[in-house]
Amino acid sequence: MQGHVNNTTYIRYAESGRINWARNYARYHDEAHKKDWEDLWTPRGDGMILRSIKADFKFPMSWPDRISVYHKLRFPPSSSNESFMLDVLILSERHQRAAARCVEDLVVYDYRRGQKIPLRPFMLEQFSQTWEAQEEAKRKNGIKVYDLLERVKRLENGSWGKEGAVEDMGNS
Repeated sequence: MQGHVNNTTYIRYAESGRINWARNYARYHDEAHKKDWEDLWTPRGDGMILRSIKADFKFPMSWPDRISVYHKLRFPPSSSNESFMLDVLILSERHQRAAARCVEDLVVYDYRRGQKIPLRPFMLEQFSQTWEAQEEAKRKNGIKVYDLLERVKRLENGSWGKEGAVEDMGNS
């Protein structure tokens, strides 16, 4: 049976993806602070609390479908930040395209004291490394895109740019 995926489900996808994003820090990047990362989605100590979320729906998904959810830091982290923003991309695997884009605004909250707090040093360190990796990937991929565009331009100029060349519009 196929059915429409309600827009609130996309928000759940983003939230579940964010928990997995933080879990990945605990599992693969910062074993020394594994418990601190894992506590971020519980009310035991410090927490990552969603202040707001904005979603842009790209097309209506229908069930069944499989999704992938990707998060990235929107801005470089700072030790004075009590909040941070994440860009979220929700991809439909069946359609091989973006189903939604979200922006999450999160605060770090100390449940023991009942107030917002700046990013903890372990978070700042990992987010700084993530930001640098994002920027490096953006730089490398930007070079690849520029190179691809230049190759297409040379190809076009080598064929369409010849004197007397006529574009074949096919038969209609």
